[in-house]
Amino acid sequence: MKLDITTLEGGSAGSVELSDAIFGLEPRADILARMVRYQLAKRRAGTHKSKGRSEVDRTRKKIYKQKGTGGARHGAASAPQFRGGGKAFGPIVRDHAHDLPKKVRALALRHALSAKAKGSEIIIIDDVKLSEPKTKLLLGHFSKLDLSSVLVIGGAEIDVNFGLAARSIPNVDVLPIQGINVYDILRRDKLVLTRAAVDALEARFK
Repeated sequence: MKLDITTLEGGSAGSVELSDAIFGLEPRADILARMVRYQLAKRRAGTHKSKGRSEVDRTRKKIYKQKGTGGARHGAASAPQFRGGGKAFGPIVRDHAHDLPKKVRALALRHALSAKAKGSEIIIIDDVKLSEPKTKLLLGHFSKLDLSSVLVIGGAEIDVNFGLAARSIPNVDVLPIQGINVYDILRRDKLVLTRAAVDALEARFK
């Protein structure tokens, strides 16, 4: 697959041949769904917590005698059926992450890249650098490239000025190549890859 390379200002900078093994697969929704579920489950804090009957601060004394009252038998006032008692089967602190084979994760990334390539939603840019950290300047470049919802993947390090200019723009994410992931690729309309990012991806899946 051959794509033209553009500059941040909208000019031409040649072309690049993309590997069909990375960008030419037939996307499978089931693999992408598994990966998104894996990512979202892994990022959950799992810190939600309610107190059980052994944790609430209520007396453990039997509230009234066992027999002769005409009412149901009860023990401590900390039982779940009483106001102020502990919660039955409430949430506890736990890890929501689950396993997903490494090969499936790698395959999911290739399918996500292929899905963007199939939909003509990939733009290759020579480099993402700004002379000064001005959001207005970057918005002007994005308007020339018709970018409003975009994930920008740079090289090993993101240009400081570009990162500062982009961080206050809604629906724009900027990541180094190490941070590329399926969820962020799919949640934005366009995917912008630098020449360095393309080289890193091809070296990674070689």
